[in-house]
Amino acid sequence: MQRFAPAPQQTRCSGCGLPLATAGDAAKPPRCGACLRRPPPWQHCHVWVDYGYPWADIITRWKLQQHPALAAHIARWVLSSPPLAAALQQADVLLPLPLSPQRLRERGFNQAAQLARYWAQHFARQPGSPGPRWRSDILLRPQHTAAQRSLGRSARLRNLHAAFAVAPEAQLADLHLLVIDDVITTGATLRAACAALRAAGAQHISVLALARTP
Repeated sequence: MQRFAPAPQQTRCSGCGLPLATAGDAAKPPRCGACLRRPPPWQHCHVWVDYGYPWADIITRWKLQQHPALAAHIARWVLSSPPLAAALQQADVLLPLPLSPQRLRERGFNQAAQLARYWAQHFARQPGSPGPRWRSDILLRPQHTAAQRSLGRSARLRNLHAAFAVAPEAQLADLHLLVIDDVITTGATLRAACAALRAAGAQHISVLALARTP
């Protein structure tokens, strides 16, 4: 695993995470035209790499070929990016995108929860700041839905209707929430999750994904 160098940083849209040709105004997070026309339900989207070689192969091996030990390597690589490390440290709570109970039984682990746990523990060990907490009991996915990989955008949106719920006792209004996912394809899953958080009173939401499908 050590043969992979840290991923180069790109200027990305702060709404959808897609690469942008120019950096734009440094004082204002850049947005692509699509996100200006239809803003997402979060303030900022942070993405580590494009979903391509070698990162796509590593993520697939980790998530779909039962190699959960890869999570620690991936989490450390993400921390080598100063903007992403800062986004993690500035959050109050890290919320891993949940799996349905059936999907969790099939896979054996939640890859987003592995990352959130690692990062929370990392910052807890740093002097001077407690860092973010991670919680797996706030954002819930009680319903099993078909895998999103083979679906188009419209089908993904229908598939995710009412897929997410928020714990009734959660007090979210004053918290900066950072929702953790592995790969963004259309953004439909994150939109559905963040819409549920908004409906439950959350006002400050960002998202962080390992990779973005170009």
